[in-house]
Amino acid sequence: FHIGEREEKCIIEDIPSDTLVVGNYKVQRWDIHKHEFLESAPGLGMFVTVTSPSGEVLLSKLYGPQGTFSFTSYLSGEHIICFQSNSTRFAVIAGSKLRIHLDIRVGEHFLDESAIQAKDKVNEVNVRLEHLIEQIHHVTKEQDYEREREEKFRKTSEETNSNILWWAIVQTLILISVGIWQIKSLRDFFISKKLV
Repeated sequence: FHIGEREEKCIIEDIPSDTLVVGNYKVQRWDIHKHEFLESAPGLGMFVTVTSPSGEVLLSKLYGPQGTFSFTSYLSGEHIICFQSNSTRFAVIAGSKLRIHLDIRVGEHFLDESAIQAKDKVNEVNVRLEHLIEQIHHVTKEQDYEREREEKFRKTSEETNSNILWWAIVQTLILISVGIWQIKSLRDFFISKKLV
């Protein structure tokens, strides 16, 4: 994504509780003379701030032009991850565009292939098996989180349907009572005018 040099950009990630999140990013600065993004942005860093659904700041740190950040979610819900450059240029001068390449991995632990190749076959199978078990635990945790969200949504839907039903009943009672009142008023009017 692209941001201005002094602009803050936030993304929202819906993350289950007790889940490791690892993010890798790289910043490129727009070169006015070459009309392209430079491969690196020396001297430019990024403030990375992560806020939990309860508003607690889980991470607030300055990194370089490229880096890796990680945090563990303690609550399930929408976590806000914000990026802002550490540019000290004035807002009028700081008109450069920045391109940020971002890769966020939620709950996954990637295998180090070079370490696996250095071990014998039995250890390789053991490490891969442990990795699969970790992935199974992550998938189970993700499913539990989705079930919890679905149950919350179902309760909200049922409450809304119940409210709509009661509102319809109240409207019907009001309509019937107004109809009865109109009939009585018309009957009394006709009797008083001696038309009936």
